[in-house]
Amino acid sequence: MASARWLCVILALLSGLVASGFPRSPSRLLEKRSLQEEKVEDIEVYSTKISCKVTSRFAHNVVTTRAVNRADSAKEVSFDVELPKTAFITNFTLTIDGVTYPGNVKEKEVAKKQYEKAVSQGKTAGLVKASGRKLEKFTVSVNVAAGSKVTFELTYEELLKRHKGKYEMYLKVQPKQLVKDFEINVDIFEPQGISTLDAEASFITNDLLGSALTKSFSGKKGQVSFKPSLDQQRSCPTCTDSLLKGDFTITYDVNRESPANVQIVNGYFVHFFAPQGLPVVPKNVVFVIDVSGSMYGRKMEQTKDALLKILDDMKGDDYLNFILFSGDVSTWKDNLVQATPENIQEAREFVRNIRDQGMTNINDGLLTGISMLNKAREEHIVPERSTSIVIMLTDGDANVGESRPQYIQENVRKAIEGRFPLYNLGFGNNLNYNFLESMALENHGFARRIYEDSDANLQMQGFYEEVANPLLMGVEVEYPENAILDLTRNTYQHFYDGSEIVVAGRLVDIDMNNFKADVKGQGAVNDLTFTEEVDLKEMEKALKEQDYIFGNYIERLWAYLTIEQLLEKRKNAHGDEKENLTAQALDLSLKYHFVTPLTSMVVTKPEDSDNQMAIADKPGEGGSSTPVIPSVAYLNTYQSPYQPSYYVDGDPHFIINIPGKDDAICFNIDEDPGTVLRIIQDPITGLTVNGQIIGDKRSNSNSKTGKTYFGKLGIANAHMDFRIEVTPEKITLWSGAAQSTFSWLDTVTVTQDRLSVMINRKNMVVSFGEGITFVVVLHQVWKKNPVRFDYLGFYVVDSHRMSALTHGLLGQFFSFFDFRVSDLRPGADPMKPDATMVVKKHRLTVTRGFQKDYRKDVNNGTLVKCWFVHNNGYGLIDGVHSDYIVSSLF
Repeated sequence: MASARWLCVILALLSGLVASGFPRSPSRLLEKRSLQEEKVEDIEVYSTKISCKVTSRFAHNVVTTRAVNRADSAKEVSFDVELPKTAFITNFTLTIDGVTYPGNVKEKEVAKKQYEKAVSQGKTAGLVKASGRKLEKFTVSVNVAAGSKVTFELTYEELLKRHKGKYEMYLKVQPKQLVKDFEINVDIFEPQGISTLDAEASFITNDLLGSALTKSFSGKKGQVSFKPSLDQQRSCPTCTDSLLKGDFTITYDVNRESPANVQIVNGYFVHFFAPQGLPVVPKNVVFVIDVSGSMYGRKMEQTKDALLKILDDMKGDDYLNFILFSGDVSTWKDNLVQATPENIQEAREFVRNIRDQGMTNINDGLLTGISMLNKAREEHIVPERSTSIVIMLTDGDANVGESRPQYIQENVRKAIEGRFPLYNLGFGNNLNYNFLESMALENHGFARRIYEDSDANLQMQGFYEEVANPLLMGVEVEYPENAILDLTRNTYQHFYDGSEIVVAGRLVDIDMNNFKADVKGQGAVNDLTFTEEVDLKEMEKALKEQDYIFGNYIERLWAYLTIEQLLEKRKNAHGDEKENLTAQALDLSLKYHFVTPLTSMVVTKPEDSDNQMAIADKPGEGGSSTPVIPSVAYLNTYQSPYQPSYYVDGDPHFIINIPGKDDAICFNIDEDPGTVLRIIQDPITGLTVNGQIIGDKRSNSNSKTGKTYFGKLGIANAHMDFRIEVTPEKITLWSGAAQSTFSWLDTVTVTQDRLSVMINRKNMVVSFGEGITFVVVLHQVWKKNPVRFDYLGFYVVDSHRMSALTHGLLGQFFSFFDFRVSDLRPGADPMKPDATMVVKKHRLTVTRGFQKDYRKDVNNGTLVKCWFVHNNGYGLIDGVHSDYIVSSLF
């Protein structure tokens, strides 16, 4: 079966945002209704965006969906996403009315205890389950108040594998409703250069696809964008249902002037190897076929159809034989025979006459096939330069002869002795798939499940095509001695045409100038060595493509590949070896924030981790289609009694929401770039927040007329000896003299005593115990923007535990104060009337206007009505604005 790898996956809330018309209640869980049963128009999915960045085959994918509850009562919304089984979730966040709940990866047992506690209290649960051939399903539910908006954001990463000469990005599109803002954007960066790029959709005509789809590639960069309008989504001109239902597929490959490509960034390297134009190595194939009674009917017919097609693809210098097993074992020929036209015709007749019968003797069937291959090699029946393969197909568990899996596995391992690979195909669900996979892996092969669908024969043919053309045997990838650390797998029994070998590791000396890699293997005619030499200085210049590259992508690629291989080795390990492999994989999963079979992601309300949480697990294949682990627990809306009331964002605009009034006051501070302002100071809690102003690109250092923003924030707690410096480029934390630095691309939670710092993509939440919570928002602008630099917004989410002595440009307003507005009259701008405000014993002229709140939408913001106080807030703030200028951030 051809194994497609998907870059991006559409949401099944595209296939299933579901709503029920009642508040969440454990006693009414069975009353949940899906869109399949009833269309609920009160929940509107108004935006779904999938942003995918691929750099050197490593994909970083962000799926964001926004919905609004337009009903006059709370509604429950379920978010379903199908994503590749080979992907690792790296983050999930939920934002409800501006409050964001970030995910945190924990060891599975820790998360499981929290889940069980939530379930024991009657909380609602969802599942992550293996829901298709290559998909697993992520589901989470949340109660959304009337008129509220909710944003779901799921991030996952995956190393794309090459199959049949292409990298494939597969998106399953099923909105089940029209989505006003539906968009898929894929950016691909390949240092080797992109040779082909294509996109197609199964659910839309080419004419319509052409108007909604744009695709292009040039040199190292490729882009695909799919953005259908509402009319283009309609199944007919007057219909309200969507025709977006099916597969959206992107395929691409890279230039291969050289068979190998090495990339090195920040001390980590990745080595891609895929030679072309080599002659195919002759292969000796034994097909070991289950013909027990359970294969009766359709399974047997599909198996025979697949074998007949495979026979058509055999090459004249290949050798083959068939081993049939039920209660007994029978063979087509006593020895392997060459795939001559006469033998192929006789083989077809044999296959057509295969009949099902009896029990399932896996042990003797495999041992017979292995013995035949060993004999063919020893007696020189097959060419010296040829490779051998065992392919077994079974639909059940061993139940006659040696039926104990561990002994069958031991017998097979001893018989093969590492000479050739074993590939196991498991037909259907009623079998011990873990046993088949474990046995294949320890014999340098792999297992595949063949699904009982109408295309089962095509699945088997597709698998065979993957291994039909070996180009090299005994492949070894070598690097300079003592130059590398933490190398991933670097030996392979075979390299198959259309695939790719990927090796990654760390450099001992990150300042080295040159790097050399050798790949050695046995070809059909002779032994080959491929050498790749890299000038690190030249490479550093070539990889300065920051618009496309995300974070330390090679380091993350190395971590992904290492975890994947450690988990694979772990399946056949025992005792101390298994514990060691588990510990290594767990450490890397936690460090790089990957949801793997050893970890779970927990999403919680920061101050109440027992009550409100979601747990995302990664399931295993298991022995059947039953979900392996219940893995999403209760998640409910956080209704804080202390709504966000104070923030500064923009030019810089200070906004004060007055408790008990449906109104706000705002003011600007006009100062030179470089000035540091005191935002909050509390002598009792020891907290201070200061901000440094930056100008726009048109400003000069002596002018106060240009727009200004906060370009740096300093948050400190003197009592805890803790400081945070926040810039648009990075976040630096000091605990005493100890320093940690993070990027905005990191998804990480740092805890210390009562302190919590959570960083999650353009958003950082800082909490000092219960009652003090700040949020910092990152505003990123286009790098070539002629006016603006990146800047920061600062929001006070909760301040009720700060003392009455708190002061600063925002802090002074934490204590209650009142104001009155009268004498509304036309202002200089007809759209912005003036009025008289009495506040703090001052009578001020104020102007009605709008400012932006970026908590809900960091890109566009939400308009907030406010009364603007002129002249740097004079009369509103205590003293004058220059009283709040300080010498430094800390």
